[in-house]
Amino acid sequence: MRKLLVLALVGLAAQLVDGALGMAYGLTSSTLLLLAGVAPAAASASVHLAEMGTTLAAGVAHWRFGNVDWRVVGRIAVPGALGAFAGATFLSAISTEAAAPWMAAILFTLGAYLLVRFSRPLRTERRAGRLRGRFLGPLGLAAGFVDATGGGGWGPVATPALLVSGRMEPRKVIGSVDTAEFLVAGAASVGFLLGLGSEGFLLPMVAALLVGGLIAAPLAAWLVRIVPAQLLGAAIGGVIVLTNARTLMRAADLGGGARPAVYALLVAGWVAALGFAVRALLRARRARAVAAAALVAAHPAGPVPHPADATPEPVAAPSR
Repeated sequence: MRKLLVLALVGLAAQLVDGALGMAYGLTSSTLLLLAGVAPAAASASVHLAEMGTTLAAGVAHWRFGNVDWRVVGRIAVPGALGAFAGATFLSAISTEAAAPWMAAILFTLGAYLLVRFSRPLRTERRAGRLRGRFLGPLGLAAGFVDATGGGGWGPVATPALLVSGRMEPRKVIGSVDTAEFLVAGAASVGFLLGLGSEGFLLPMVAALLVGGLIAAPLAAWLVRIVPAQLLGAAIGGVIVLTNARTLMRAADLGGGARPAVYALLVAGWVAALGFAVRALLRARRARAVAAAALVAAHPAGPVPHPADATPEPVAAPSR
C-alpha cells in the first residue's frame, strides 16, 4: 500500500511538471519503474496506459484555458500515433539502448540552445507564418517512436522543436503537445497489448500513477497560463539538459567521481540562466510600465489604449 501511495505522489508530481513544461511525465514515471526492477517494455506499457487518462484530463484542462492550437494537434497527433505504435511493437521484441546516447545528444543540444536563448531578452513578435505539415508530420512520427521505445520522450522531442520554431506561444506549444499525446499514448498502448499481451501491463501501478496524474492535470493547465514565457523557456531548457546528461555520461563511461562535478556545473549554469531570465523579465515589465505611463500622459482626458498595444508582452520567439 505504501508503494502505491508513493507511486500516486510520483504521478501527481510528474503530471504537474508535464502539464506546466510539456514533458517529463513518462520520463519520471518510467525511471521509477525501471529502478524498481520492472522490465523496460512493461514499464513503458504501464506508463502509456496511465497516460491515456492523464493526457485526456490535461487536454481538456488546456482546452478550457485556451492553450490548444487544434490545427497543430491534428497535424502532429496522427503521425505521432503511428510512430508510437511502431515503437511499442519494436520495443516488445528488441532493446533500443544503443540509440539512447544519440538521441540524448540531440536533446541535450536543443535544451542548451533553449537555456541560452531564454536567458536573454525575447523578441516582442513571433516569426511570421504557420507551422507546416511537412515539419509537424516527421516531428510527430519521430517523437512518437522515441516516446514508446524510451518510456517517455514525446514532450522532450516535440516541445523543444516547436519552441525553437518561434511560431507558437509557449503555453500553446505545451497545451497542444499535451493534448496530442492522448492519441500517442493510446496507439502505444495498443502496440504493447499486441506485442506483450495483457500481462505486460502492471495494473496496480497504472492505477496509482493515473490517480496522481488526474489530480494534478487541472492545476498544471492553470499554471502554464501564469508562468512568464521567459522563465518557462529557461526552465524547459534546464530540464532537458539535466535529463539527458546522465545518459551521455553513462555512454561516455565517465567515472563516478567526475559525475557530481558535471552535475554541479550544469546546475550552476541553469541557475545562472534563470537569474538572467528573471532580470530580462523584470526589465520588460518596467518597459511596459513606462509605456503605460506615457499613454496616460498622452491621453489625460480620453480613453487610454491598453499598454499591450504599445509594448506587447514578450513571447517565445527564439531565432534559429
